[in-house]
Amino acid sequence: MLRNGLEPWHLLIVAIVFIVMFGSKKLPDTARALGRSMRILKSEAQAMKADPQVGEGAEGAAAAVRSEPAADRREPVADR
Repeated sequence: MLRNGLEPWHLLIVAIVFIVMFGSKKLPDTARALGRSMRILKSEAQAMKADPQVGEGAEGAAAAVRSEPAADRREPVADR
């Protein structure tokens, strides 16, 4: 059924559906917001690759906590 994948008329139908759903006045604003979000995501991904400590994430932090001996762990002090 989907041997040929997306045909040009499929993309035309998707474009018409978007125009009907969002209206022609909101589409440029939506496209701008999507572009900004993609740029932010790209810059954050590059920052994570550049900083190996940030790229470690929760998995690396959890492994570091597990590897510490119990006597060396400090409990947080409650504010009085």
